Amino acid sequence: MRHRQLALTALLGLGVLGGVGVWARPDVQSVPTHRFFHVQLGANEAQPLSGRLLLFAMDAATAKAEAKGGAVTEVDANPFRSSQTAIADDDVDRIAPGQMIDIDADRQAFPSAWSKLPPGDYVVQAVLDVHHNYNYLGRSAGDVLSNVVTVHLPSNGIPTLTLDETVPSHDPWQLPDSMPQALRQGAIAARDHSQPVDFTSPSLSAFWGRPIHMFARVLLPPGYDASADKRYPVVYETHGFGGNIDRFARMMAYVENGMVSGQMPPMIWVFLDESSATGTHEFADSVNNGPWGQALTTELIPYLEAHYKMDADVSGRFLNGHSSGGWATLWLQTRYPKVFGGTWSTSPDPSDFHDFTGPDLYAPHANVYHKPDGTPWPLVRDQGKVLGTFEQFAKMEQVIGPYGGQMASFEWVFSPRDKDGRPEQMFNRDTGDVDPSVVAYWRDHYDIAHRLQDNWPALKPDLDGKIHLYVGTADTFYLDGAAHRLKAVLDGLQANSDIRFIPGRTHFDLYKEGDDPYGLLKSISWAMYAVARPDAKLKSPVSQSAKP
Repeated sequence: MRHRQLALTALLGLGVLGGVGVWARPDVQSVPTHRFFHVQLGANEAQPLSGRLLLFAMDAATAKAEAKGGAVTEVDANPFRSSQTAIADDDVDRIAPGQMIDIDADRQAFPSAWSKLPPGDYVVQAVLDVHHNYNYLGRSAGDVLSNVVTVHLPSNGIPTLTLDETVPSHDPWQLPDSMPQALRQGAIAARDHSQPVDFTSPSLSAFWGRPIHMFARVLLPPGYDASADKRYPVVYETHGFGGNIDRFARMMAYVENGMVSGQMPPMIWVFLDESSATGTHEFADSVNNGPWGQALTTELIPYLEAHYKMDADVSGRFLNGHSSGGWATLWLQTRYPKVFGGTWSTSPDPSDFHDFTGPDLYAPHANVYHKPDGTPWPLVRDQGKVLGTFEQFAKMEQVIGPYGGQMASFEWVFSPRDKDGRPEQMFNRDTGDVDPSVVAYWRDHYDIAHRLQDNWPALKPDLDGKIHLYVGTADTFYLDGAAHRLKAVLDGLQANSDIRFIPGRTHFDLYKEGDDPYGLLKSISWAMYAVARPDAKLKSPVSQSAKP
């Protein structure tokens, strides 16, 4: 644990009153070079805790202007306004109820040391990330928070923050009141019409040397009868970065309502959890995460097909996923073309590393922070405005923690293993310089376009016509660039594929059709059903735009 104990207080000649009030002895005239904060665990906590201690600060006037009613109840990182929030951190091995520790807000901070913050009033909040998953889930059940306090920086005093509010668990099926009532009711119905799956994978357990569980939720169509002979096509659905098995309720509600109303065909939907302690494993067979693709295709799917009335053949197994889930489903389809009958992947993470959200990883002296002309590589945009750069995103992630962040997650999936047992870093976090030897490994194992280019004659009989991809021309993370390159490769191979660029759509409104936020999913479901049941009389009452 790298923090200073209360001895620092005596050393600096400072004293602290209870709560957040601070005072300085009259004989102390200078302000400490580094910014320190006292953080204590509330005496009402039942036991000692450990975790990643995070401090968040924002200009008070800005925070109050953006807060509802001007009351700031939370200060947090925002990847879409990465430079707006200052972040500092420290690892806490053990803090007991009532114990106080000091955190140096200059030692590891983003975007820079807190002593360099412009003078003024700031709202500050402390969070103890007890599960080390803040980079992935943000604040989650069990984390302990302080109240938001206002401090003036620089100050001769050391402010005190008390961790006294534990984030409660919540019912994932209770959607917010702000959502339509029909969707909230659909979530409850989806809960009742679905079944949880907790499968212990032999291959993953052998890899890790301990039981590894694969989690899923099976949503059954209306009229499903386990004792009848009728079977159904199956959609294997997975989530993007930041998702998990508890964050499917909204989509499951939509699918439930769609099948009940007849706006979506009757199919079995399997919602797959691709989250892990390292981020998203994306169902790739990885030297770091283990053989997730193998476990899915040779263990979990056979298990499901033995327990449910599934078609259990290639023409009745389909894939859909968005963002990291889009990459996962595109990877599964191209890696296991004999298993799946088609993927409808949306806004996938880069499928051609010549355009990794902009930077060409194969270019000589490649750098993910700066273009060849020295200007920064953007990473996040909205309506043509750059909201954040690759460098800001990566350095913010580094401060929040070494696990679970998007950039680190890519390396856990794609990289070779380093001598310390962790994945080798694709790029230097200080400079942005790309490691060409690591990128060569990425290319040979996980560059989907490269793999298709090199193996198309062998893949074509089982893969041709099965790749469907949708991405917006204004994708928030510039993922349309890699999709264009993938399309060029497939077109050059004269492959039968369907890659569409939806004008003006971003990463977050791609599925919207008219007033329907998930309209595209309805079209995709009917396209899948047409493959599985080409002679069926049941037809789509909505758009046929996703037909193969």
